Order: sequence, then structure tokens, then C-alpha cells
Amino acid sequence: MEILDERSRKILCAIVENYINLPDPVGSRTVAKGYPFGISPATIRNIMADLEDMGFLEQPHTSAGRVPTDLGYRFYVDAMMNAPERLNAAYIGEMNRKLEDIRNNIDALFIETSRAISRVSHYLGVAMSPNPELTTLNRIELLKYRTGKLAAILFTDEGLIRNKIIPLENDMTQRDLNRIASYLNSEFSGLSFDEIRVRIIRDMSQEKVICDKLISRAISICREAMSFPFGDLFVSGLAEVLDLPDFANLQKIKELSRAIEEKHTIIKLLEKLSGYDGVQIVIGAENTVLEMKQFSMVVSSCRDAGRPVGIVGIIGPTRMDYLKAISIVDNTAKFISKMLSER
Repeated sequence: MEILDERSRKILCAIVENYINLPDPVGSRTVAKGYPFGISPATIRNIMADLEDMGFLEQPHTSAGRVPTDLGYRFYVDAMMNAPERLNAAYIGEMNRKLEDIRNNIDALFIETSRAISRVSHYLGVAMSPNPELTTLNRIELLKYRTGKLAAILFTDEGLIRNKIIPLENDMTQRDLNRIASYLNSEFSGLSFDEIRVRIIRDMSQEKVICDKLISRAISICREAMSFPFGDLFVSGLAEVLDLPDFANLQKIKELSRAIEEKHTIIKLLEKLSGYDGVQIVIGAENTVLEMKQFSMVVSSCRDAGRPVGIVGIIGPTRMDYLKAISIVDNTAKFISKMLSER
């Protein structure tokens, strides 16, 4: 920021704000009329030319005004991070009510979060459930479900619940399942899912020396029950995003669709960002994944007792309403963190 004087900073921020509100190249007369800087269009033009030389602005056509570059957006975001929040209080109330009702169902919690974020921001809402390495087993319950099936219900120390239907040998009774659940809880309660998987692999390799048939079945059932796709990514709002003028370009639509279909590209980015506190903003070319270099991300991890237990965020064009996006993501992550810590 030190390379720009106060007047240049104000003009750059004015251009970025104007372009976010109306996706047309911004000319010097537009800035002179819309902002009370008290300087002539000619002076503004000279400053805009200097900002272009420094890489903050670019001119799409010779006779057109200027538009921000990724560097220009980055300057704007860094300059405005402490601006007053712009989030409608009604959104907070709606989010609170919807998420409170499903706080014990991890899939429903993050699915609804991604939808709510998309509805309010009009960008892609994203939410990712906890990584198994950070999820600790509290207890497991096993219930006969149908012929040849059982329901495994896992409760975590983070207060989240996962359910899975798995095959069941026909000769097993509910009493057998209760004994197995008791054994698994005594052996694995307090361990992370990743630690449990390591233990199971070790125990399965020693299956020949396991004398109790019920213990052998217990380990097998636990292996099936622990095969949840943790780190699931939920994405909502593609239709909302494609209505934006930024996606008139067919190539951009293809890139965004490809990134969504190949979820591992987004998951990889979110996993890196989940280790940081507070809202993280990645703009355009700052993205390390090729498919995401045309887009911006605003994300924040949800935490319980200091541990990340998921991440929520927004993906949209670089011409994003960053102040609104930051406010939405920050408030949502804080609410989910508070909700989980109150369990």
C-alpha cells in the first residue's frame, strides 16, 4: 500500500467499487461525477494511467475505461478489511433457525449452510465437513435395521453424528451387536478416525490370532462403519452464478463446471486454507489450482476448542462484492463454531 499516495488509493478503491456494482470499464468522468474528490477528470485520467502502469488496472480496449486486475482487487480487499459489516440481520436470524434444527446431522448441516450462503451472496456457496484426522470418536451404537443389515451410528467428540447402513450376518442378534458396540467403545473411544483406521488395519492383519469370533466380527464391522467419506464438499448455487454477466464467456462456464465436477481441486484448496484463523481471501491468479485462476474464494474454518471442524465459503468471479462475501462467511463460520462449542 505504501507505494500509493492517499489520492491514488481513493481513486483505485472507487474504480473497484464502481466496477463491482456495474461491470463496465470505468472512465475518469464516472469517477469525477460519482466521488467527491475535488479533482478534474484529466487529473484522474493521469492517476488511472499510473495505476495501470503499476499493474492495478487494465484497459480492455483502447478507447474504454479501466477495470481492476487481480492486484487491484487485492489492494481493495486489504484496504477494506476493517470496513463496517454489510450483512443483513435477517440473514443471521434465518441461518440460526435453519442450522439449529439440524445441528446433530453433519451432512444436513453443511448442505444447508452451502445453500444458505449461496442464496444470500448469489455466488457459489461451499461447505466442507471435518477431516477424519481431526474427528474423534465418542461412541458407536449398532442397531439391527432390516434382514441382513445394521445401522451404525457414530457420535464424535465434536458433537456430530454420522450414520451408515452396513451388511449384517443373519445369525447375529441385537444382543451380539450390543456386545460388539461395548467392545468397540472400550477400545476406540477418544481416538481420531484416522487413528482407529490404523488400529483396525493392524488388528485385521493379526486376525488369525484373534480367538474370540465376536471380536473378529467387531473389528470387521468397525472397519465398515468408519469408511465415511469425511471431507465431503457441498456446493450450491451454480444456477445463481451462471446468471452473472461475468459468465457470458463460455470458457469461464466450462472452467467453473470442471472445477465443481472435479471436487478434489476445490477440496485441496480448502484443506490448505482450513489451518488459518479468520476469513481467508484468494483472488484470481493467487489460486494454486489452474482451474480456479479465473475465480475468487472467500472462506473461513469453523472451530471447536481451537480445532478446525469444517470450512465454509464462497466462490465467485474476481468481480465479487468482497465486503458482503467476507461478512457472510465470517458470520456463518462464527455461528457454526459457537453452536458446536455449546454442545
